[in-house]
Amino acid sequence: MSDWSHFLSALTLAFVRVGGMVAFAPFFSSSAVPARVKIVFVLAVSYLLAPLVAALPHAHVEISYGALIGELGVGLLYGLVLNLLIEMLLFAGQIMGVQLSFSLVNLMDPTSPIQTPLLSDLFQTMGVVMLLAAGFDRILLASMARSFRAVPLGSFSLSQASALGVVQAAGGVFLAAMELATPVMAATLLVEITVALLGKLSPQLPVMSLTVPIKTLTGFVVLIGALAVWPRFLEARFDGLLDLAQRLIAASAPAHGMGG
Repeated sequence: MSDWSHFLSALTLAFVRVGGMVAFAPFFSSSAVPARVKIVFVLAVSYLLAPLVAALPHAHVEISYGALIGELGVGLLYGLVLNLLIEMLLFAGQIMGVQLSFSLVNLMDPTSPIQTPLLSDLFQTMGVVMLLAAGFDRILLASMARSFRAVPLGSFSLSQASALGVVQAAGGVFLAAMELATPVMAATLLVEITVALLGKLSPQLPVMSLTVPIKTLTGFVVLIGALAVWPRFLEARFDGLLDLAQRLIAASAPAHGMGG
């Protein structure tokens, strides 16, 4: 009976940690995946991990408010930090939408109850497809499983350093989105300058009617060419955010949990 109780406690704590990650992390948090599927997935992963993580050194397999909050904090750190990648894609889509004259074209985002610009939806979909094709969903799950060694069950506590790290990472979303949108912004700016000079040289030229279509076509051509570097760009950002999440979790771990 004691072994069964011990297993259920480990299963509950692991379920809270993995569930917190699934609730916010890219891929897993999508509303396109039914809630029942997510619950079954989290339960299956927790069931497989529970006997292993409960046997790790320094694991406190006891259900308490502090342990539950700590396990939820680990999952939320993973999910919130990695979800910044999706926010970067959405922001880059908004920037490029203005440059391509699509700023007023909004769609109902199927993954959230709000309207988002057309290119933001497109970029989010393309980014998720690229990450899934590269197998980053499996990398995220493997990193979550390794976190039980670095931070044993029931030993994590949120700290001010963790919160500041998430805020600083969120501040980098603007810079990353600007880097992604720079080729299109530069191309459309050159188009605007060129059309403006042509308008000065030939006042009869219908500048206003030419600027929008030329900007849109040029921007799309540059965007198609820039897609070649997207996989490497997204991989670098995903790796950086995953490393940040691991550092923030390790920084709040007890001294004995750092050795794993």
